[in-house]
Amino acid sequence: MAKYKRILLKLSGESLMGDQQYGIDQQRLGDYAEEIAAVVKSGVQVGIVIGGGNIFRGLSGAAKGFDRVKGDQMGMLATVINSLALNSALLAQGIKSKVLTAIRMEPVGEYYSKDKAVEALENGEVVIISGGTGNPYFTTDTASALRGIEIEANVMLKGTRVDGIYTADPEKDKTATKFDKISFDEIYNRKLRIMDLTATTLCKENNLPIYVFNMDKKGSLQRVMSGEDLGTLVHS
Repeated sequence: MAKYKRILLKLSGESLMGDQQYGIDQQRLGDYAEEIAAVVKSGVQVGIVIGGGNIFRGLSGAAKGFDRVKGDQMGMLATVINSLALNSALLAQGIKSKVLTAIRMEPVGEYYSKDKAVEALENGEVVIISGGTGNPYFTTDTASALRGIEIEANVMLKGTRVDGIYTADPEKDKTATKFDKISFDEIYNRKLRIMDLTATTLCKENNLPIYVFNMDKKGSLQRVMSGEDLGTLVHS
């Protein structure tokens, strides 16, 4: 039995680069699709939001002189490119999947609505929700929180390069220690930025727990779904 019936999986665009400096690594994309396919075959309903940082980040664009709104819109389009790639990889695994977009762009993807997403999930399709929230100044973390709440997911699974939340950045501080569980309030008090504050507040106020784990380690998603404590649970 899977631990959760319906999940919102947040994937990092940067992780899709693999060992590359830019773009999509086909091996990493295939690994992700394989992991997600295994979970879907076990009966779990899967919604996905993926970032676009492997192609373009609105904030970094603004720092280089782009208008922030235009930069964020470019970032939203980057998430659509990644979503189409993941959709294609899932279809190659024999998994039904559809891309919904927060901005109208048929025939690239269908325009997002909660009813459309939930209907697809209940029919056993993976729903990849792209385009962020459709608005500038909001990150894909916030889009993940919003969509997770809307589709009534049991949990938001945040796949990162690190196996959970630490007292400090474990890649920079070797003395950092890992939390098995941590409350939203403690995240605020310790100023731990696992997501931006808008996303964290949305999850807290709507009782959507977050589970942070290392998606890049093969088999991790299936192990999390089977109940293994690999990462960190953020709870109210």
